[in-house]
Amino acid sequence: MNSFKKKKDFPLLNRPGRLIYLDSAATTQKPRVVITAVKNWYEQLNSNVHRSSYGLAERATTTYEQARQTVADFIGAKTPETVAFTKNATESINLVASGWARWQLHAGDTILLTEMEHHSNIVPWQLLAREKKLRLRYWPITKDGQLTKPDKKLFTGVKLLCVTEVSNVLGTVNDIKKIVSYAHRYRAAVLVDSAQSAGHLPINVSDSKADFLVCSGHKMFGPTGIGILYAAPEKMSQFKPVFSGGEMITSVEKKESRFKKYPYLLEAGTQHLAGAYGLAAAINYLTETTLTKLKKHNHQLVTLLYGELKKIDGVTMYGPAASKRCGTVSFSVAGIHAHDLAAWLDQRGIAARAGHHCAEILHHTLGVPATVRFSVQIYNTRADIYFATKTLRNIIRQWQRSTAKK
Repeated sequence: MNSFKKKKDFPLLNRPGRLIYLDSAATTQKPRVVITAVKNWYEQLNSNVHRSSYGLAERATTTYEQARQTVADFIGAKTPETVAFTKNATESINLVASGWARWQLHAGDTILLTEMEHHSNIVPWQLLAREKKLRLRYWPITKDGQLTKPDKKLFTGVKLLCVTEVSNVLGTVNDIKKIVSYAHRYRAAVLVDSAQSAGHLPINVSDSKADFLVCSGHKMFGPTGIGILYAAPEKMSQFKPVFSGGEMITSVEKKESRFKKYPYLLEAGTQHLAGAYGLAAAINYLTETTLTKLKKHNHQLVTLLYGELKKIDGVTMYGPAASKRCGTVSFSVAGIHAHDLAAWLDQRGIAARAGHHCAEILHHTLGVPATVRFSVQIYNTRADIYFATKTLRNIIRQWQRSTAKK
């Protein structure tokens, strides 16, 4: 894969001046085809869907449902009706919590989370646990950022497992098919957070047998404000309304209303129609690139990044070896606060994230208050990695010299 050619597809990365964008775990840059798709929706298709019968509205509805089919194909779902459009992965998880788990779980039941989860896959379950008198349990991680080996004790009483496919801090890749199979032995449903994996790795819910899967369009080259919620066919009928209003009903009378089935049950009001169209364009871009090539490209960059960071004195990396990572390397530097380091990198044209990355529990487990995170994507090059690590080394040396004089 020629990442120089791919970089040309992303308008923001072709502005004058240096920008080494290493924050794709937060959000990816958008290729021109996605920007054009969103623009074309408003210029050529803009109408509401599932409402009017005139030609423009019918074309808009057809296009919107084609986008749903595109998503279903991308994640390996057998039917498009298993896919609901949401704002993002966070809303998708909240919809499972409020629309499914609130009605299916009962006092004393246990929800199993992992220590590497993003706050979006922790906080909704904390709130629901308080409301429903549920128990929360955390699946520990090893020193190298892998989940510990599961056992009967871990899964006793568990009715729902919520697990990330790829850690947004460690880059750890969890074997979802194996995890789902193990959880199902104990009759636990499984929600998979694929926010970090969807733009890097192939996803196949029919193969993994996940009960729920969520991801965000903006982390896989799509627009902001559009997300995906997949529910397995046997779970679809168990959802109750969360948001209410137009288009999620079949009829409304003075005292009661009747509701549509999933996924339309969860799509109250006018959705982000242009966003769904843009997401389909992003998926087509990924498909044309092929995830196999993308996975290889990003793995080569992560391996290079890991190796170069390892050479720098004072740098501590967190998580597994490069061979077991996807897209991300987080690290700290002895004596330098992560936010200071990120600010100095920014002054030199390098965009990186610093902090706990919405994963405070994980950072507590690691014993570090904050880290700097470098995350790569299709538009990054080997030159980006060499420049970023060389710049980091120089920053550390300058800091060491300045502190030595005091």
